[in-house]
Amino acid sequence: MTEKTKAQSKDGNVPESHFRFRATSVEHLTELQKHIDTLYREGKMCEDKTFRSYVDGKRFAIPESFPNAQSLIIMAVFTPLAVAGFYHKGRRLEFLVPPAYYDIGFSQEQLQNTVARRIIDEPGHRIEKANGQVLMKTLAVRSGLGRYGRNNLCYVDGMGSLVTLHAYFTDFTFEHDDWTDMRMMDKCKKCTVCMKECPNGCITEDNFVINISRCVPLYNEVEGVFPEWMPVNAHNALMGCMRCQLKCPANRHAINRTLRLEDLTEEETKAILEGTVDESIRQTVSRKMRGFSPTRTLEDIPVFTRNLGVLIGQQT
Repeated sequence: MTEKTKAQSKDGNVPESHFRFRATSVEHLTELQKHIDTLYREGKMCEDKTFRSYVDGKRFAIPESFPNAQSLIIMAVFTPLAVAGFYHKGRRLEFLVPPAYYDIGFSQEQLQNTVARRIIDEPGHRIEKANGQVLMKTLAVRSGLGRYGRNNLCYVDGMGSLVTLHAYFTDFTFEHDDWTDMRMMDKCKKCTVCMKECPNGCITEDNFVINISRCVPLYNEVEGVFPEWMPVNAHNALMGCMRCQLKCPANRHAINRTLRLEDLTEEETKAILEGTVDESIRQTVSRKMRGFSPTRTLEDIPVFTRNLGVLIGQQT
């Protein structure tokens, strides 16, 4: 099944079939932060520089600019696995683009309007985006929106791990406070699929926290030379990694709802491989690859050049 490139509801908001949400009281922020502090103190937080750049500085706390915030909304938007086609030397090759690496097509205004109209549904309340302030997966799992998989990804009912998470502070007080224990999906307890599929042995049975320092995305979503210990066949997507998700039983239905991106021509593929992307091709690649912005696409070109070369090399 192929998803439409942009799913829109009649009122321009995110369709109800494409999102789930939970809302928790800001009273739980202290408990959430204590959990993170414990991970740091016990040395369970990965020391990898790239990973730490993603998590350091984020804190579960009421923003100074929003002292009367009452609730924290966590929203999951279904973001299907995308497939990109590249023409290269007369052949059409297809490569995966995981959810985090392309724009699903909902603007920040649409997302915030959805929160205001579909979730709060009461005028006059302040809403502020919290994505850059909190650790999203932790919030999603503690709120009950999702559950952890053995691979430490967040799974949401009906969407699997193919989600994009968004968080918002608001001064609205919900009647029900969504709050639960942190837990792993029941089906993971006797399943070892992701352990067997992970090419770098990041997932083990005796330790719930995976070895992030060996996780493919830490190396293929930033510039640099891949470590010698990483096997060439570990690479399976233009950016990121889908190995622990493709055969996951909890993704059985969601994984087939793929989104097909517009093919790149021989000329465009050649320019990326050679690192000779001019302004015209940059704009085209950004549009076809559903980049978050042409500027972001420009920053990603060196990464695309390296990663695409490796993926094409696997096909020859």
